[in-house]
Amino acid sequence: MGDRWTVLVLHELALGTLRFGELRKRIEDISPRMLSQTLRQLEEDGLVGREVFASVPPRVDYTLTGLGESFFQSIQTMLQWAVQNQEAVHAARRAYVAPKAIAAK
Repeated sequence: MGDRWTVLVLHELALGTLRFGELRKRIEDISPRMLSQTLRQLEEDGLVGREVFASVPPRVDYTLTGLGESFFQSIQTMLQWAVQNQEAVHAARRAYVAPKAIAAK
């Protein structure tokens, strides 16, 4: 559940119900195969619901389940933390690397 595509799919579905083609347009660089695999895994995990409509052409809608919504809220909290603390993390990394660079000289 922690890969790049999962987070992007969850983000798009948090905005509302979408079809496969709509998801592909919104998520740049994702292949149809990867999107299909990601949706299947999210459905298996209970985070995404899939509704098939008997129409021509066939129509399939994807939506977040209650579990998916609560999981995405957790991800949003982590992303907000990362944005708010980005500079502090970079400063810590620089401080960590600096003594090693001096010792290597």
